[in-house]
Amino acid sequence: MVIYTVQPGESLYTIGRQFGLTPEEVLAYNYVPNGQIIPGQALIIPADHGSHLVLPGDSLYSIGRMHGVSVEELLEMNPSIQDPDKIYIGQTINIPSAFVLDKPIDVSGYVYPNVSQEVLEKTLPNLTYINPFSYQILPDGGLEPIQDERIIQAALEQNVAPMMVITNIRQSDSFNSQLAHEVLNSPAAIQNLLNNIETVLKEKQYYGLNINFEYLFPSDREAYNSFLQQVYARLHPQGYWVTTSVAPKTYEDQPGILYEAHDYPAHGENVDQVMLMAYEWGYAFGPPQAVAPLNKVEEVVQYAVSVIPSEKILLGMPNYGYDWTLPFSPGSTARSITNENALRLAQQQGARIEFDPIAQAPFFNYYDSRGHEHVVWFDDARSIAARLHLVKKYNLGGLSYWNLNNYFAQNWQVLNDAIEVNHVL
Repeated sequence: MVIYTVQPGESLYTIGRQFGLTPEEVLAYNYVPNGQIIPGQALIIPADHGSHLVLPGDSLYSIGRMHGVSVEELLEMNPSIQDPDKIYIGQTINIPSAFVLDKPIDVSGYVYPNVSQEVLEKTLPNLTYINPFSYQILPDGGLEPIQDERIIQAALEQNVAPMMVITNIRQSDSFNSQLAHEVLNSPAAIQNLLNNIETVLKEKQYYGLNINFEYLFPSDREAYNSFLQQVYARLHPQGYWVTTSVAPKTYEDQPGILYEAHDYPAHGENVDQVMLMAYEWGYAFGPPQAVAPLNKVEEVVQYAVSVIPSEKILLGMPNYGYDWTLPFSPGSTARSITNENALRLAQQQGARIEFDPIAQAPFFNYYDSRGHEHVVWFDDARSIAARLHLVKKYNLGGLSYWNLNNYFAQNWQVLNDAIEVNHVL
């Protein structure tokens, strides 16, 4: 597989001809709205290698970025290049296929109970675990039930391990600090919660438990650590897998209610797996930027592997983008958009897709019918491949997606070409 970036003036015919493919064969591997490719769009090409004609302004770094490979991989594929800083206009650079991880990895993903059966059936073959979201805790340690039977049954039929998810969300509202405080500081509530968790695990045939407590009071840090120890001591001897989801920290004492109660070393010690929620730098209520900029994500990974065994870490992966109205003003809200709908919108608006070299993420601008400018940040094969490189570079245990209610074929094509999914059932 080669990741190819569409250049202005190119067509499916001219691109396919470079690889000995018909336009129909290129289309079969890619989502192309109305059959019209977009300048800057990333395409998946089913080839062992490709080529790139050096243009003015090109460097090995920019060429690698365009095709989702590193400078080192380009040099290995092009031994005639003695000096990576010296390439010339008109030179043909051989492009290797996307890298391959040398070991199976775990792939996890969250879904809401209303995920369509079609999306569920197409997604499950790519997963190790699936996490129906979510059982909400109650102040007395009770649990708000969810309609998860359909998801569990489909998962088990495809040998995917279902994971029970508990959250401190209050009545479908939002993560609630006070709710978590009441439970974490009540021995009676904790025992009731543990009993209820164990009952659901057994009755629903869950493989294990994912604890996704967010926005905890900083003063509840030790209470949360103690809770994790109690959960693990209760469930692990029975063979249940215990995981947590943690905020994207870059150092231990990072301030903020999102971060302070998440003690990375304690999680690494007291659970089987830790999911880094390495996304939402670009978010609905914030200024425009990539949802998961590579430079920021890597900072989180670097800290995480310094205090958590790397094989216990799953790197969080977003499966969405945002559409912001410009100029951004505090209090405004961006519109969530799927990656495929972002491509459709770019095609409808005649936009050219750009690629940020630092964030390693695509974006485009357009004007709506009222003349307001917008910017859309989303994901494509290049940004996905860039984050996959982190899994290899830091020897991580795998990936965790938020969320998989929408099917993004290009994501799974990149993954299936690069990895072997681990299965625990």
